[in-house]
Amino acid sequence: MQGNGFARLWAASGVSNLGDGVYGTALPLLAATLTRDPLLVSVVSFAEWLPWLLFGLVSGALLDRWDRRRVMWVVDAARFVVVGGLAAAVLLGEASIPLLAAVGFLLGTGQTLVDTGAQSILPALVSRDGRRLEWANGRLVGTRVVTQELAGPPTGGFLFSVAAWVPFAADAVSFAAGSALVASIRGHFGPARGQASPASLRSEIAEGLRWLAAHRVLRATAAMVAVVNLLAMAGSAVMVLFAQERLGLDAVGFGLLLGGSAVGGVLGSLVAARSAGVFGTARIIVGTMVLSGLAFLVFGLSSDPWLAGVMFGLVGFLTVVFNVAMESLRQALTPDRLLGRVISAFRLFSYGAVPFGSCSAASSPGRSGCGSRSWSPGP
Repeated sequence: MQGNGFARLWAASGVSNLGDGVYGTALPLLAATLTRDPLLVSVVSFAEWLPWLLFGLVSGALLDRWDRRRVMWVVDAARFVVVGGLAAAVLLGEASIPLLAAVGFLLGTGQTLVDTGAQSILPALVSRDGRRLEWANGRLVGTRVVTQELAGPPTGGFLFSVAAWVPFAADAVSFAAGSALVASIRGHFGPARGQASPASLRSEIAEGLRWLAAHRVLRATAAMVAVVNLLAMAGSAVMVLFAQERLGLDAVGFGLLLGGSAVGGVLGSLVAARSAGVFGTARIIVGTMVLSGLAFLVFGLSSDPWLAGVMFGLVGFLTVVFNVAMESLRQALTPDRLLGRVISAFRLFSYGAVPFGSCSAASSPGRSGCGSRSWSPGP
């Protein structure tokens, strides 16, 4: 176990996720200053998810060919340049909706490499022992919730109120810091040196898809996560209307409702590894899905904001426990040489359902638009 390496990956993840939270709040605020057309605003968010459908499988195959650590720090260095350029454009008054969509698409493309790379190198940093993986994933997921969902949004809103370009400059700095931290991790995280490269990238992608399709447990969980994300994002897209019209919440109340889910997620990250040790990974995966469904049902039927808040917090708690158990199981079961491809194939189904779910609810008049971020997709 490379404790120092994991500590640096953990720190890089925290810094980058804080920047993501700042960026994720400032981006729609900036878009709203450029246009009042809901469709155009939603296109900006949709552009960030699209690369998972277009390039996710290719990114996974490339990560199984290349040194994953090097890919991560190089891509984050490139994203520093991209977001830094956006900050400069905003400062100079040159921002536009097409520019925001292009930046989002580039950042999302980089995310397919960095996120999959981080999951792929984790077993090499902490070992393939299930309990160690659950401990490490719990720390990473908990840090993401604290930085991206709790600290990032208010920070992004405040920085945007100071000057519209400032949150994007801050996000650029977070990419630079994350890149430096990952680059400082020692070791080689790719195929053995001198190993021949496969003749065809397509054959490599097909091998990863076949392996996932043939694995009964991972195949079933990938399908389950895709369905859950599709349905959850459909509800998430109209969450603000539900909060206003059914629960009677104002903007502050809606923020507190979302914050309750994040608090539940933090608590879930602290007990996820221990829960898997007590109940077993299989029971955790099935049990959290069943309980989440019941909590969502009570949430949807409720007109009491306090009950709805408790249920949404419970959903956040169960979602993080599920994600930690699922990510750890996937890392433990998948051979290292296939990790990038299997993770990317898994996420093709889980993340690929996100834009379709959100847009299906947003397609009718009065809906909030594609790409809502009030739900965190599964692993």
